[in-house]
Amino acid sequence: MFQGTGSDVGKTVLVAGLCRALKKRGLSVVPFKPQNMSNNAAVAEPETDGSGGGEMGRAQWLQALACGVPASVHMNPVLLKPQSETGSQIVVQGKVTGSARARNYAAMKPKLLESVMDSYSRLAANADIVLVEGAGSPAEINLRAGDIANMGFAERAGVPVILVGDIDRGGVIASIVGTHTILPEADRARIAGYLINKFRGDISLFDAGLEAISRFTGWPSFGVLPHLDCVRRLPAEDSVVLERLAASGSGGLKIVVPVLGKIANFDDLDPLAAEPGVELVYLKKGEAFPQDAALVILPGSKSTIADRIEFGTNGWDEGLHDHVRRGGQVIGICGGYQMLGRRIADPEGIEGNVREVEGLGLLDVETVLAGEKTVRNSEPQLAANGLPLSGYEIHMGRTDGTDCLRPMIHTIHGPDGAISADGRVMGCYLHGLFSSDAYRRHLLGGFGVEGGGNYRQRVEDALDELAEAMETHLNVEGLLKMALPVRI
Repeated sequence: MFQGTGSDVGKTVLVAGLCRALKKRGLSVVPFKPQNMSNNAAVAEPETDGSGGGEMGRAQWLQALACGVPASVHMNPVLLKPQSETGSQIVVQGKVTGSARARNYAAMKPKLLESVMDSYSRLAANADIVLVEGAGSPAEINLRAGDIANMGFAERAGVPVILVGDIDRGGVIASIVGTHTILPEADRARIAGYLINKFRGDISLFDAGLEAISRFTGWPSFGVLPHLDCVRRLPAEDSVVLERLAASGSGGLKIVVPVLGKIANFDDLDPLAAEPGVELVYLKKGEAFPQDAALVILPGSKSTIADRIEFGTNGWDEGLHDHVRRGGQVIGICGGYQMLGRRIADPEGIEGNVREVEGLGLLDVETVLAGEKTVRNSEPQLAANGLPLSGYEIHMGRTDGTDCLRPMIHTIHGPDGAISADGRVMGCYLHGLFSSDAYRRHLLGGFGVEGGGNYRQRVEDALDELAEAMETHLNVEGLLKMALPVRI
């Protein structure tokens, strides 16, 4: 199990790289994260017994890809999807079980641990090795009682722990030694060693640092991983990266993405950011709409009504309407599609106390948030020309209206989405739309930009580079001997 000295130390990427490295060694390897908090969700594949097919964290979806195995809800049995500053929707083994505030969630952990252990046992029974990713840090000892994400799970499952420190943020010696100091003795003894992530420059210059850490803690080092450029070619990991979203490229086709508080599945945008002819601009609070934007994309949202209200509070309504009046185009995905309509109603209070808001009015449609959540993978076609698409749907509610007579895509379940009468504004429920290479070329070609490349292959190549770095800079053999003492 890999636990961090803090959040965002690179555990997800580290586990993904080791997954690919061990796969290349011929091992049957699977990823596991007991509890994940993220609005970046994926749709898992159905299990052989007909179960599964529900929601899981995108991070574990990426790790499954690195392993070359189908993504399973059991790889991330507890997924928390934040809906407010104090509460989250709770997804257990792929299915929504309700919502809870942080204080109430603590009382649910004993029961959730049983689901966690059930999923872990299923994976472990059919794999040579399970690589487990922790959440946050075991140093948060105020959360130790009832913990299911870090040491609580490690203790129950009897797995050794490697502590990960991020040297790029500074203070890595203090963070590792400090974690050693404050951990309870039993948890401290469970840590088998540590490794350092994101080192810049000559790694040998940190030899004295490694000696100091081992002297204070008694833990051995399993290596120092350098700062790797290939990580930027992997899908965005988690909501913790939102504060660091920055423009990609410069001088190309300008695509603007408003960043709202409950943005979800923002890795939808990664394939566009990877295009050399595109400048992807993330619009933050307090910033005005660029007047030279060609396209605005409204991404998904975990709380569409809250994000619609925030959009107006940020003063962006007029900027978006001006963009369309100047001839600019708009694409909405999922929650972004819902916001483009005339009205969003929530009669059952699914998202909170606000039961209805006016939409942006750029599409003649209305959305009612009601009924069961739609969670499924999809292989639809673009309605305009039959181009093959690939993606997934995770959404609540139904959208209807005159502009739905001009659907954006066709699925096996029927038409989806809507296009305005002038063709400038469109939206649909399909996440992963821009990952479809043919569609991306079609979209960019309409602006006179030559799009290209195989996005999935780009991700695969990055995983291979990551695995090579793991073999070069980490003591992978030592990790295997520790994890599989009988088989090595």
